[in-house]
Amino acid sequence: MGTEESTGFEPATGDGPPIAEPAVTRAASVRTAFEGLLQIRRLTGTARPDPEAAPAPWELNRPVRAVALALERSGATPSAVDPSGRRVSAGYRVSDGESAGSVRVEWTGPPGSGAAHDEEEALAGCAAALREAGWTVLLYRGPRRRRYLEVEPPSGLSGGRARS
Repeated sequence: MGTEESTGFEPATGDGPPIAEPAVTRAASVRTAFEGLLQIRRLTGTARPDPEAAPAPWELNRPVRAVALALERSGATPSAVDPSGRRVSAGYRVSDGESAGSVRVEWTGPPGSGAAHDEEEALAGCAAALREAGWTVLLYRGPRRRRYLEVEPPSGLSGGRARS
């Protein structure tokens, strides 16, 4: 029995171990999960003209998972850490944002990986994928002038209370 079958599918947030399953298997899992998410949007967004165009209540209650799924579906590369918590690869990192229901997306990597050099272009790609998935995305500069995205539900949709 595979990992997904025993523990359920988890999108890569950039804070887990490197993805160990074959790329084709992982891509199929991501595709299935995203199709399920779109089905949830269709079923719960019947009052909207395009139900697939905005996050569903399920996503608003699990924004880190929903944003990570949208990024992984877009083909963006997640960062990863080893068992000691040391960052071992460059890529996106998704975490809770500063306000309830918001998500922070950074481009990070181990020292010498070039993540800081690549972040502008990489985050622009992440922002485009998230906007396409119906999220509101703002670009900020944080400490040491490192860029990051703050991702929120579109106006008129309130975020959930649960954090993931």
